[in-house]
Amino acid sequence: MQPPVKNGFNVFLGNSTEWRLSNGPAYLNSPPAYIEPESVTLDPSRAFLKDVKRLIVKVGTAVVTRSDGRLALGRLGALCEQLKELNSRGYEVILVTSGAVGLGRQRLRYRRLANSSFSDLQKPQGEFDGKACAAVGQSSLMALYDTMFSQLDVTSSQLLVNDGFFRDAGFRKQLSDTVHSLLNLRVIPIFNENDAVSTRKAPYEDSSGIFWDNDSLAGLLALELKADLLVLLSDVEGLYSGPPSDPNSKLIDTYVKEKHQKEITFGDKSRLGRGGMTAKVNAAVCAAYAGTPVIITSGYATDNIIRVLQGDRIGTVFHKDAHLWAHIKQVSAREMAISARDCSRRLQSLNSEERRKILLAVADALENNLSLIMEENGVDIADAELAGLEKSLISRLALKPEKIAGLVKSVRMLADMKEPIGQILKRIELADKLTLERISCPLGVVLVIFESRPDALVQIAALAVRSGNGLLLKGGKEAKRSNAALHKVITSAIPEKVGDKLIGLVTSREEIPDLLKLDDVIDLVVPRGSNKLVSQIKESTKIPVLGHSDGICHVYVDKAANIDMAKQIVKDAKIDYPAACNAMETLLVHKDLSETGGLNQLVAELTKEGVELYGGPRASGLLNITKTSSFHKEYSSPACTVEIVDDVSAAIDHIHQYGSSHTECIVTEDPEVAETFLRRVDSAAVFHNASTRFCDGARFGLGAEVGISTSRIHARGPVGVEGLLTSKWILRGSGQVVDGDRGVTYTHKELPIIA
Repeated sequence: MQPPVKNGFNVFLGNSTEWRLSNGPAYLNSPPAYIEPESVTLDPSRAFLKDVKRLIVKVGTAVVTRSDGRLALGRLGALCEQLKELNSRGYEVILVTSGAVGLGRQRLRYRRLANSSFSDLQKPQGEFDGKACAAVGQSSLMALYDTMFSQLDVTSSQLLVNDGFFRDAGFRKQLSDTVHSLLNLRVIPIFNENDAVSTRKAPYEDSSGIFWDNDSLAGLLALELKADLLVLLSDVEGLYSGPPSDPNSKLIDTYVKEKHQKEITFGDKSRLGRGGMTAKVNAAVCAAYAGTPVIITSGYATDNIIRVLQGDRIGTVFHKDAHLWAHIKQVSAREMAISARDCSRRLQSLNSEERRKILLAVADALENNLSLIMEENGVDIADAELAGLEKSLISRLALKPEKIAGLVKSVRMLADMKEPIGQILKRIELADKLTLERISCPLGVVLVIFESRPDALVQIAALAVRSGNGLLLKGGKEAKRSNAALHKVITSAIPEKVGDKLIGLVTSREEIPDLLKLDDVIDLVVPRGSNKLVSQIKESTKIPVLGHSDGICHVYVDKAANIDMAKQIVKDAKIDYPAACNAMETLLVHKDLSETGGLNQLVAELTKEGVELYGGPRASGLLNITKTSSFHKEYSSPACTVEIVDDVSAAIDHIHQYGSSHTECIVTEDPEVAETFLRRVDSAAVFHNASTRFCDGARFGLGAEVGISTSRIHARGPVGVEGLLTSKWILRGSGQVVDGDRGVTYTHKELPIIA
């Protein structure tokens, strides 16, 4: 089958071993050579997803219901949302659902409770007949699906079947014709085994067309209806080597029948349904080896079906060709980190000029591969627009020629910087002919988890090379193709004697938890993203974490400000790049300016630029603008909060209460007020009469930045090369021994640093 025309996912994926541009032109350049897209390999266990058009999703009882037997409405809603999204993108979606028995049992229990007398309740209550529960629950379950899909403007249909039907060839043809007609009408067929009249007692052993539960029904339908993929949603992440509750059990990425059939130990069956993981594996094996790939993954996550089709490495894959992939070694998180460390040590052994030439080669490679980078970035942007991402996020994602030119310039600027490694920071004579030096040296291996800004990858990679560090990068999934292209271009410029594993690209967020455990290999984690992301990483690792979460930047316009200057600073701080973390999010204005007209001029300047204004309690009433829901809000768009304060002390208190310790600015002609603000504001960067947009590694002369840190240790503000360095002590002696401190006479004399 051909992939759907509007398939937003299929652009990411290629054939079983590589990806390629759909209309990629040929380029011939002198070294550093143009990077052919075919040379970027793709995980073969996910490559088949590019051809998926018709898929069957099976949701189990343990997903549909909670532990107390009640329906899990949130999970059902998320399921319907995903199926609606796939339906709108041109996928042919078929749902196989369990849950009728559980829902019927719940309704019957409620009915019995409502109609029981006190004496009835004191008597032992017998369990309900399962077939009666199925008969009662089926209509309720379908009514619920119908209501949910109707709210999403999707039409669904019900098909109740049992095992006996499939013995009839005429029924099979009629079933196929009916489903085909429904799919042509963009209707989602919903299948369920009719447990009320089911006669099966044991699982099927082959693909003969007999089933005994909804897992095997889904497998059978996958073959009958010629589905391209079957997704079995479970209450665990996938198939484990043992019971998921056993800490020694490992998630199996790709099931190889010859290997795993004898190795896996199954736990208990499903807490509610008839099957469990054993039934799912039986169904998956039968379907996969008959030609329909299967993925078992968690139905508890709100987006796992979407992520499966995006090619994310989640769940367990069953495929008839899985044994052919066994020789392709998947690099583990530890192996990737160790390789980066080994390469970094080789990089450090080079002299300064050799490291400089590597950066110049990286800059040349970026220039020579501009067309490839732009084309891959264009695909990411198209996907982002199709997915309905906010304009501010798409703006961050875009790589325009002038932005790439700026990146090339910053890489060359880093190349021409003073050598940062091995610089003598301090020299002390401990005793006669016993000299101690403290010198700069790389941290080791740095893991950077960054947002959907592919330009950040270039900056961070260049800083890693200049500072002699190994690097692991995990970018936002929205920039997947851009990051892959940039990574390939950059690593192609790294000489073999260092190794292209110096910079590793992490392609799946499932690898992040494993990386965060490697405190013996990774030396620093730099998260660039939301406050939630930073908090989660800090709670999940022993590795030192450096970074900032929100960018709640303030500009305070004092009563002694030059209003014309203030207007220009406020406009630039908000409009120059609204999506940047150093853009102004809150404008604080001295109360006197509301009486002299200064406030109105500032507001008019922002309004003229199309900025949407929200006010604090004082400003909203005075300016007749919408009251803000929170002062702790990062808009990342042409919007900001305005509030009136009594004086500079009130402005400082406001910043300390609601700010994120990023960048703050005061506009005033009063030097005493300015110094009060500069001394007292406890943020990483504090400016006087200058836009907050100056808080940037390149503008500070650092060449680039790995991020902006609001931490109070190691590095603060824009983190450039120096922020990726630590120090070590070197002692040069001539045979001295301590001997209980009798062997030397200490002088502790500070010596001049020799360049």
